[in-house]
Amino acid sequence: MAVIIENVSFAGQHCETTALGALLRHEGLDVSEPMLFGLGEGLSFVYWDAKNMGFPFLGGRVKPFALTRTAAERLGLTLHVQETSSSRKAWQNVETALSAGRPVGLQLDSYHLEYFTAKVHFGGHFVAMRGYDSTHAHLVDTAQQGGAVTTSLASLEKARAEHGPMTARNLSFTISRTGQPDRGDAIRSAISANAQAFLNPPIANLGHRGIAKAAKQVLKWLDRTDDPARDLPLAATLMERGGTGGSLFRAIYRDFLAEAATIVDDDSIREGHRLYAEIAPLWTEVANHITAQRLDRASEILTELAEKERHAMEVLSR
Repeated sequence: MAVIIENVSFAGQHCETTALGALLRHEGLDVSEPMLFGLGEGLSFVYWDAKNMGFPFLGGRVKPFALTRTAAERLGLTLHVQETSSSRKAWQNVETALSAGRPVGLQLDSYHLEYFTAKVHFGGHFVAMRGYDSTHAHLVDTAQQGGAVTTSLASLEKARAEHGPMTARNLSFTISRTGQPDRGDAIRSAISANAQAFLNPPIANLGHRGIAKAAKQVLKWLDRTDDPARDLPLAATLMERGGTGGSLFRAIYRDFLAEAATIVDDDSIREGHRLYAEIAPLWTEVANHITAQRLDRASEILTELAEKERHAMEVLSR
């Protein structure tokens, strides 16, 4: 048996906003990727270095699925979320939704997806599933990964059931439209809440405090690795091309603020956009310096960015 839902697509740069955008478009709601990211209060920063990690990680967004939950609330959507430790039940959840004509969002580990050329475990990856046949699942992934793609049903099962950092228990979700809140109010609320979270992180490795911490820690990175020619370029690649839209999600947030300023007449939003237009290229510079092992210069720019982003978020918090 095969079930394929037609006209499920979204050309995105980031996996979670791509999956959400594809589901929304099927519901007749066309929202840009930057707007989804901004309404989802997606911008953050984390310096992550745990004992079981081979090398530190610089992240630029909120934890997996938090963005989807928040964006759905801002857009007046109902999320139907299912998790299970049973692979059999997990497949039934997906099959039931697809048979009813609804594409399904999935959180999984991209390592097992056969169309991924970079084999790195990442349990916070998202796809939209639009159907299946006797051997393969038909998915929507980012433009970078090929857009409309397929992977074997066996590989999909492994990807959904994987354990480890950022993974979920066979998480699947569908959406339905239940209301249509005022977009301007939603934008104002999302910007303010995102700014407050960034300015007041609960621990020192998040938000602007996390950027300042990264500025100090990056100086130790050559002592943290036995293969700097491998680990430093990989860290930089994840910042620039790991589904971030460039500049560790700052380019996407800049574009969100530009779009927001066309909807909401607010000087703080316009100023925030101007500031993030200056901030975004500096993150690309940091990535380039990390690749070239110029860690002193990367540290200097990170110190500058901690202050610049703190100021930008103070402006946006108004």
